[in-house]
Amino acid sequence: MWRGGDGVNRRNGFVDTGRADLTAAAFEAMRKRLFKLTLLAIVPMGCSSSLRLAPNDADVVLAQQLLDAPNPAEPGQYEVRTLYYGSGTDRRRPEYRDSITIRTDPVDARKLVDLGRQAKERNGYWGFDPSAFPLNGRVWYPEGPGPFPLVLIAHGNHNMREFSDPGYGYLGKLLASRGFIMTSVDMNFVNGGIREENDARGWLFLKHLEAWREFTGSQGNPFYRKVDMDKIAVIGHSRGGEAVGHAAAFNRLSHYPDDATLEFDFNFGIQSVIAIAPVDGQYLPTGRHVPVQNVNYMVFHGSHDGDVTSFHGLRLYHRIRFTDGVPRFKTAIYVYRANHGQWNTVWGSGDTGGRSGRILNLGALMDAEDQRQFAKIYIPAFLEATLKGDKRYLPIFRDHRVIGGWLPKTMYITRFQTSTFRALATFEEDIDVTSGTKQGVTLRGDHLTTWREGRLLLRSRNRSTTSKSQENQAVWLGWDDRSEGEEEREGENTPGSYAVTLPGSLGDEMNLSSSTSLDFLLAPTGPTRGSRDDQQPIDLTIELADAAGARAQLAISRYGVVRRPLGIRIMRRGDQERFPENYDLMLQTYSLPLGDFLLVTPRLDLSRLTTIRFVFDRVASGTVVVDDIGFSELDPAFTSVTVGR
Repeated sequence: MWRGGDGVNRRNGFVDTGRADLTAAAFEAMRKRLFKLTLLAIVPMGCSSSLRLAPNDADVVLAQQLLDAPNPAEPGQYEVRTLYYGSGTDRRRPEYRDSITIRTDPVDARKLVDLGRQAKERNGYWGFDPSAFPLNGRVWYPEGPGPFPLVLIAHGNHNMREFSDPGYGYLGKLLASRGFIMTSVDMNFVNGGIREENDARGWLFLKHLEAWREFTGSQGNPFYRKVDMDKIAVIGHSRGGEAVGHAAAFNRLSHYPDDATLEFDFNFGIQSVIAIAPVDGQYLPTGRHVPVQNVNYMVFHGSHDGDVTSFHGLRLYHRIRFTDGVPRFKTAIYVYRANHGQWNTVWGSGDTGGRSGRILNLGALMDAEDQRQFAKIYIPAFLEATLKGDKRYLPIFRDHRVIGGWLPKTMYITRFQTSTFRALATFEEDIDVTSGTKQGVTLRGDHLTTWREGRLLLRSRNRSTTSKSQENQAVWLGWDDRSEGEEEREGENTPGSYAVTLPGSLGDEMNLSSSTSLDFLLAPTGPTRGSRDDQQPIDLTIELADAAGARAQLAISRYGVVRRPLGIRIMRRGDQERFPENYDLMLQTYSLPLGDFLLVTPRLDLSRLTTIRFVFDRVASGTVVVDDIGFSELDPAFTSVTVGR
């Protein structure tokens, strides 16, 4: 049966933004201002603020508004309507009992969910057991003929009696006004104290998509022929953020990995996956982390998350693979001072089940509306780019500084990689520190105090190395040009460096050109005990050289902020932190167009490129971590707006 939904008019005009180029003088002023801000960090945190926050450089880093496009956080042109679908028999929520427009059939989840000792209590409360889980959803949709892309969002674990699915209404209204159908999926009945249920959460996403396939194919249904089932996105928060990966993986499988008697037949057009502050590894199919491929992926996480205390979504970011030749990308954003719950209006600041007022330092958090404003910018921009092909928003993901006028004034660390990325060195393949990933590529360090490869870790109270791992290898490179009392060595005045040497034919084989970019991840390490300048700002030079000896150099600070790790104190009392470090080591993507090197040295022959060298000549001492060195062929839209060139 169907009933009409109520409509909400969300029409509004776009916000126009001016475009300006960053001149050399402006860039130098930015560099000096960043230097001064970083020097503030040498002041002991306890003296600068009881909140113990890192100095905020947003007034410099976010000083530019270069993207000439409508702000994706502003409502679009469509009138918004709402409705509910569900069982029609819900004992606890009248909206899923009395207000449904479309009735759905329950699904049998017994092979995926075990309620254990809680079964009697939970079944009594809900009025159903896992053999009859309902498909309930609250929908925001645009008024119009369509077809429209479909977006499903699901909450994570929370008190099952404090219903979580209404908490994304701010996204539903915005996305519907911009021409998307968004459903907030009810999974409250798998919330609470049960564990290892994230496979069921992923499966429920797909069962809802089955219902949507029926909606759009049934005459008389409000969504008849209004849904574009080839343009689907799934979004999840917390455990839901892990479950979206399971949904993307299950979508391509013919059988449930842990019980092949349960057959799958999904194959929906899931193009994009978004994870908000996700967990990772709560469910391990066949005892292994879920592999995901051939979807666009975005994940973001707050530094002051009092529930999922480290950026576990980076694990799936690294596991994402692009194998089908279709242009795609993945991006990760670390948001300083964001917490876990404020992405959902029901959850708020209560990251620890309502006890946060006693143990969490809520004064350290960014404003809740500002935190959600970030989501209202990045989620629509990602969906516009990946489901609607609006390339105007692509520069946001390569360099967030281009939208400094839109973003809340906090600090961000970002990662970005396209399906065109060709790795030279990922440090994953062996234990030989001199070998690269690409055949024939060699690695060499000169005049370094540290040169080692190792596993990146997460800030975690869990003693398990596996739980603390980012599941990603990288290289540590340290240098110190201030040594005193040591024996004079050859090349004493030569700065430390790290060289990636390419076979002579590789530049030609990879068809390197001015539209190719050199990409890598990099971050300075945290303070080293006993170091004299452990808070000194970090910068370094990237040098390219060809077989004829031509060289070109650029500073990486032109292509992104080079910050030391941002300090994190989330508890009201220091003795409650229980973390080995007061920061997470978050690596930032730097993307340097080879065309910029040609502007410096026009005679540089990219087809005969022999060496990429990290030269530590701008700061006397320091240590950085480097990963994922390689080349990408970027769509011109990614580089149409550039800071610092």
